[in-house]
Amino acid sequence: MAQKAQPKSKDKGSAKSKHSNKRYTLYEISGNTANRKNKFCPKCGIGIFMAKHKNRVSCGKCGFTEFTK
Repeated sequence: MAQKAQPKSKDKGSAKSKHSNKRYTLYEISGNTANRKNKFCPKCGIGIFMAKHKNRVSCGKCGFTEFTK
């Protein structure tokens, strides 16, 4: 029978850096309140932010897009 391939050993000296969560960029804190910078998706409702692009604002969940001039 054929032998199973042995798993490769990982280098313990080189650790991958994790991408930081940039959720802090979506809020602006003033006093005791947190103001949201981006608008919410009108189809998905409150809690789903829309992404700002160069010429549009789009939802990553449902794909709703609003174009700007």
